[in-house]
Amino acid sequence: MGGAGARAARSGSAAPHSLAGTLDAQTERLLTGQDELDRVVGGGLVAGSVALLGGDPGIGKSTLLLQVAAHVASRRPVLYASGEESVAQLGLRARRLGLTAPHLTLVNENDLDQVLQVAVERRVELLIVDSIQTVQLGETAALAGAVTQLRECTARLVRFAKSTGTAVVIIGHVTKEGAIAGPRMLEHLVDTVLYFESEAGSRYRLVRATKNRFGAAHELGFFAMSETGLREVKNPAAIFLARSAEVSAGSIVTVTRDGGRPLLIELQGLVDRMRFGAPRCVAQGLDSNRVAMLLAVLSRHAGVSLQEHDVFANVVGGIRIEETAWDLPMVLALASSLNDRPLPRSFIAFGELGLTGELRPVAYGEERLREAHKQGFTEALVARDNAPRKPLAGLNVLVAGRIGEALAAAFAVRAGSAGLTPVRTRERS
Repeated sequence: MGGAGARAARSGSAAPHSLAGTLDAQTERLLTGQDELDRVVGGGLVAGSVALLGGDPGIGKSTLLLQVAAHVASRRPVLYASGEESVAQLGLRARRLGLTAPHLTLVNENDLDQVLQVAVERRVELLIVDSIQTVQLGETAALAGAVTQLRECTARLVRFAKSTGTAVVIIGHVTKEGAIAGPRMLEHLVDTVLYFESEAGSRYRLVRATKNRFGAAHELGFFAMSETGLREVKNPAAIFLARSAEVSAGSIVTVTRDGGRPLLIELQGLVDRMRFGAPRCVAQGLDSNRVAMLLAVLSRHAGVSLQEHDVFANVVGGIRIEETAWDLPMVLALASSLNDRPLPRSFIAFGELGLTGELRPVAYGEERLREAHKQGFTEALVARDNAPRKPLAGLNVLVAGRIGEALAAAFAVRAGSAGLTPVRTRERS
């Protein structure tokens, strides 16, 4: 490696430092101008860190980072290096987004050494590389995008960031399976790994941190694509709770926790008598194996058998729920669909179900209840150990210890509000 970029990348200090001295040091962060993105990365981009952003083509990766670059460049020098778009094309995009930035430098360059040399000459504090699959190092005998080039270019960028204190953001292409193209070593080399996610045809975008050395992993940020670029969604409930005015059987709202905040999400269950062949169990946004487990729990411990029915489970809004707090609401949604008995619109539930039929508590129960109350819900069903220590004014919290109790309590709420007969279940030993 030659030039100023090479000297900068090799100039890291190997001098030892005491832990006590580093504890008092202030970590400098660059605010991106997007509160949702700052939340995901832990409060802003850390100086000297390297973040890798992946996502499907056309989802908005370049748009978001050009907006970030323009915001940071209003006061600090920034370099946006694109190997895919010319400077003129980047200028057209910036004009469409209404962006102006006095300290933003654009360059169309595939030689990473040249990019780093410009970054050193301009003394930039933020370097954006779009994308890692289009840049290459001259001394590496491989084409751009090859595994060797990806590994060496990423390692060079990491060394540059650590030695100069420049925050680096790399855009990465993804495979058809949704993983960032190239060896998994890329994700190990960088400090933060972000994924752009979106349901097909939706204007909403989710940015998820799957790795973060400077903040919480699995934090989520919500955006909406507009004519002027990506804008933040301050209230994600607007995405997931756009429910029909008519109350429908098989629909229920739960409170899940993804990252550092609770989210209210609508779950839908559909039970249909099997027409032919073997019964199907289809889940969108949920673990289908866990849905099958819940069906067995329903049959064994509540006497609700669905073995002659096709079962469909769906998470509205295209998000995927990884925790287990959706067990109870999904069971209630399926029972609601089976009996054609809608649950109240003001009713929420969350809780984990065990194989023995017991209802188990989930973490941050009171925080979830407070969020539901804030969104206007008046009735909640939770595990006995998730009962709040103090009553929440305006929120009636029902508790249950087993699946049979939970079903009876949920449909008794509906019966009391609409004059319906509660669904019949029998608790088995």
